[in-house]
Amino acid sequence: MRSFLFLGTLRRTLAVGAAALAALTFTAGSALADGPRDARPHEGVVGGTPAQQGEFPWMVRLSMGCGGALYTQQIVLTAAHCVGGSGANTSITATAGVVDLNSSQAVKVKSTQVLQAPGYNGSGKDWALIKLARPVDQPTLKIADTDAYNNGTFTVAGWGADREGGSQQRNLLKATVPFVDDTACQQAYGNLIPGEEICAGYLDQGGVDTCQGDSGGPMFRKDGAGAWIQVGIVSWGQGCARPHYPGVYTEVSTFAAAIKSAAASLGG
Repeated sequence: MRSFLFLGTLRRTLAVGAAALAALTFTAGSALADGPRDARPHEGVVGGTPAQQGEFPWMVRLSMGCGGALYTQQIVLTAAHCVGGSGANTSITATAGVVDLNSSQAVKVKSTQVLQAPGYNGSGKDWALIKLARPVDQPTLKIADTDAYNNGTFTVAGWGADREGGSQQRNLLKATVPFVDDTACQQAYGNLIPGEEICAGYLDQGGVDTCQGDSGGPMFRKDGAGAWIQVGIVSWGQGCARPHYPGVYTEVSTFAAAIKSAAASLGG
């Protein structure tokens, strides 16, 4: 999700207060925020399809308008630009366990603490951890600790807009996107940080991408044993699903050791 200007590009977040989002009941077609994007209709995450209940049980919706994934049952991994810094924080509500945010089965847990990536200054290092008040009884998503899986075809999922300038979604949407190498991505943007960021999307035709409201959510694929593994965190891009502008994701393997250490410090 990209909703505020950043070096000529857009972050995939929403300029909506946490309290307002926490109190919001989603209805079909409800709009949380409209960014300066083209109104090109698509079916899902931009070019995606509905996820099935239980398909990605570690997916989390955060009340400030971001996504995330359960790193542990009590810690959510999200994007640094989704949070305002590190420290005690009880203002965030995490919704988990459902694809339909209006489901009566939704598990809602408040945050207690936030840890933003040390040294984050708005460029690169776009990861953060949110500790929850209690564990969520759902499977977790392991993260890649080598670059062995930074290739091939990835899956993305989120409750963000299904088109540029579109509405947030009540139901979780998913899509697949292919890896885009650093050279091609650098040609598109010029300000990519190789080694900290990884790109994915249909470079020539566009049409499939994450969008507003998807920031912080995971980009993942199957590992050698057939288990899901997170390789990216939704970060930024130019618009949503535009040709020649792939999505840019935090390269998780680069920060795996730092994430592990940070999670240990939170005690979750």
